Amino acid sequence: MSALVTRALDAATDVQAARARLRQARAAQDLAAAGLRPSVGANASAQASTPEGGPTSRQFRAGFDAAWEADLWGAGRAGVAAAEADLRASAATLGQAQVALAAEVAATYIDLRSAQARLASTQASLASQEHTLRLTQWREQAGLVNRLDVEQQRTTVAQTRAQLPALQASIEQAMNALAVLTGDAPGTLHARLAAAAPLPTAPADLALAIPAEVLSQRADVHAAEARVRAALARVEQTDAERLPSLQLSGSIGLSALTVSTLYPGAAAASLLASVSWPVFDGGRLRSRVRAQEAAFDEARVNHRATVLAALQEVEDTLVALRAAREQQENLRTAVEAARRAAELAEQRYAAGLVDITNVLLTQRTLLAAEDALAGTTTTLATQHVRLYKALGGGWTPAAAVAEATASTTERNPRPTPRQTSGPTSRP
Repeated sequence: MSALVTRALDAATDVQAARARLRQARAAQDLAAAGLRPSVGANASAQASTPEGGPTSRQFRAGFDAAWEADLWGAGRAGVAAAEADLRASAATLGQAQVALAAEVAATYIDLRSAQARLASTQASLASQEHTLRLTQWREQAGLVNRLDVEQQRTTVAQTRAQLPALQASIEQAMNALAVLTGDAPGTLHARLAAAAPLPTAPADLALAIPAEVLSQRADVHAAEARVRAALARVEQTDAERLPSLQLSGSIGLSALTVSTLYPGAAAASLLASVSWPVFDGGRLRSRVRAQEAAFDEARVNHRATVLAALQEVEDTLVALRAAREQQENLRTAVEAARRAAELAEQRYAAGLVDITNVLLTQRTLLAAEDALAGTTTTLATQHVRLYKALGGGWTPAAAVAEATASTTERNPRPTPRQTSGPTSRP
């Protein structure tokens, strides 16, 4: 299962799109930081003119221009802080996509192994029922039972056999889904996954009480927190734009009649300082500030809603886990009792002590109990995957941002998922 998760993380289109958005956020942060630094440009020109009847005159120019806007009120720094928060939100979004994909692969794998286990259980029950059918036919030939007993047992066998195609279809569909999730065509994993394997299980001593602090590692909570910081920084940036700004610019240039005479002694330099202040703009900047303040309030509300939803998801999953564990224990006891009852009923029927009705009842009860146990075992494994996802396991925000910083020139950078304090090493 771990290999399938790794392949899916490399091939999934939504994860690749999230990585592209992360690179965009990294570039936007670099762009915002570049605005705090001076800009320098070089220029050169050559001009030739020939008046009518006169000699040709030439002029050559070369120089450098520089400009810088002083960040007096922190607008530029606030813009950089907002871009950094956007970068962390993008990294968290990527982590959320990775965790969701890993959970989907794990849940599909569990469905596959569960269908295979149910198929094996149904086939075993069918073999037992067919044995009973042959025994009933022999007893009919001996005149010990009538035709009704044979037909009743044949009905049970046919009903059980009718379940096999649906289970086989579920197995093939699950394998097709895993193939698509891992970037392959449907059917490519059949040979690899056709052999039945046990369901993955979590440790039996997994704690059923999770501290609220663990939720801080959830990707959606990280993203919501980052969006709040970004919105607050944009309020500060927009508010600072209402204050005066100071711009410095200067140039150094050379001018001569020939290229060979361009030398430092012929240089001319200039320096310009300008101050601008939006005295009256019809309330445009103030309206922008109010809009950013409203966006900040929205981000705070969304953060609270995200945290509450995360708490509910974890609590609901823990409740479902406890219920599934209790149900599994009771069903195991029921399966053992039903299996013993079926064996006793078949033995007593072979000895002529009971009629076929007892055998039919115990066989159907055993098949139903085994199917219910398989379903509960699947539910328990799936709930562990849901708990892994609810706790935000499988990613680290610092590693995601560092990977984005180091890999902006690569074509497809990807943060490597790493297990944090989730319930299992990987779903």
